[in-house]
Amino acid sequence: MHTVAEALANLQRTTSSPLFGKLGRLFGAAGFELALVGGPVRDAFLIRPTTDLDFTTNATPDEIIEVLRGSVDAFWDIGREFGTIGARIGEVSVEITTYRAESYDEQSRKPVVTFGTELSEDLYRRDFTINSMAFRLPEGVFVDPFNGLQDLLDGLIRTPGKPEDSFSDDPLRIMRAARFASQLGFLIHEDTFRAMKSMADRISIVSAERIQVELSKLLLGNQPREGIEALVDSGIAQIVFPELPALKLEVDEHHHHKDVYEHTLRVLEQAIDYEKQYGLENDLVLRLAALMHDIGKPNTRKLESGGGVTFYHHDVVGAKMATKRLRELRFDTETIKSVARLIELHLRFFGYSDQAWTDSAIRRYVRDADDLLTRLHALTRADVTTRNQKKAERLAHAYDDLEHRIAELEKQEELAAIRPDLSGEEIMEILGISPGPEVGQAYRFLMELRLDEGPLGLEEAKKRLLIWWSSR
Repeated sequence: MHTVAEALANLQRTTSSPLFGKLGRLFGAAGFELALVGGPVRDAFLIRPTTDLDFTTNATPDEIIEVLRGSVDAFWDIGREFGTIGARIGEVSVEITTYRAESYDEQSRKPVVTFGTELSEDLYRRDFTINSMAFRLPEGVFVDPFNGLQDLLDGLIRTPGKPEDSFSDDPLRIMRAARFASQLGFLIHEDTFRAMKSMADRISIVSAERIQVELSKLLLGNQPREGIEALVDSGIAQIVFPELPALKLEVDEHHHHKDVYEHTLRVLEQAIDYEKQYGLENDLVLRLAALMHDIGKPNTRKLESGGGVTFYHHDVVGAKMATKRLRELRFDTETIKSVARLIELHLRFFGYSDQAWTDSAIRRYVRDADDLLTRLHALTRADVTTRNQKKAERLAHAYDDLEHRIAELEKQEELAAIRPDLSGEEIMEILGISPGPEVGQAYRFLMELRLDEGPLGLEEAKKRLLIWWSSR
């Protein structure tokens, strides 16, 4: 965080562009107030770029449209019932919202919106003090009734009023607190966190779609561990993502294993570290897979005689559990399939470190990972959290070797697009058959040969196909 003087200077620079002046004059001439509010003001103080320009005004949605008509390149109803109108000026898009207050009915999943008339009223109903700052236009006056700037300097997440009132109005703010802890690395004020814990069950009335958006933003933050711990420690995760607190397995005096919850958080952190190495920066699929790669362990744990603990098939069980949870959270189909597949494959490598694979095994590894191979590299490396330096180095060298061999085979065989030596049309022509199940059987036979032995060439593939066909 910079000094207050530097932050204010940056805010002045941010709002000195012709866009802000034009909007301020338009609304002022029409007799209305206008202020830049929320995230853009916060980000200006943090001296970081912002992509969203949000303004607030005492004009109603219809009045906003009348003010903008003829003075902007385009405007549209982005959410008239919520008081928001969108506009485009040159290449810049903005959102302008009527002063408002919103709250939830005890049983409702959607906010009830009422419009207000005062800026201070609008700022009071916002989620946290760091988002309750505004900059009046065209006057250029900074408005901070709840000491948001000081909380920004202190790295603190706190509600403008009583946190119980804020979370009752909009329970999703409970998750937003965890999300801002992840994005900004800030601490949640003790009073705010106490309210999160006591009101965690209120999150159950929020739609799965909105929870999914917050969870995704949290995971894509710079410090997702902070956000995940806030969700788990407050009891929110028990409601929206119960597989996470379930990772805190009990350990008795006779059976010992690593702390699966702590291991998971370390894998998530290490996966993020590997993103840049593999060109996967801010990759939600990888981060979800890292977070969920061991969720099958609680359901597969078996205490062995002698103090050992096993988790046989936790990869397969975990993939199914991840599919179910992500569907309930309304993630898209492609993300769900990709995360589940990574979880299913995340243990595959560890046999390689004991004995080098055949070329056939490497081809199958590449084929099974398909377009997830790069993510699988990052996840597999991140899954090594042992404190045994020699073991860690051995696993790292083994994976280096595996990647080298994949690259060598790729040069020779085009592993990225493994196909049999004969196409479906060629199979039908050689065998004299029409489209049907037999073509698929022959194709799969040739694919197994391709994976086992590499490219055979057309003549050898034809010979093997005919031998297989006659043996049937």
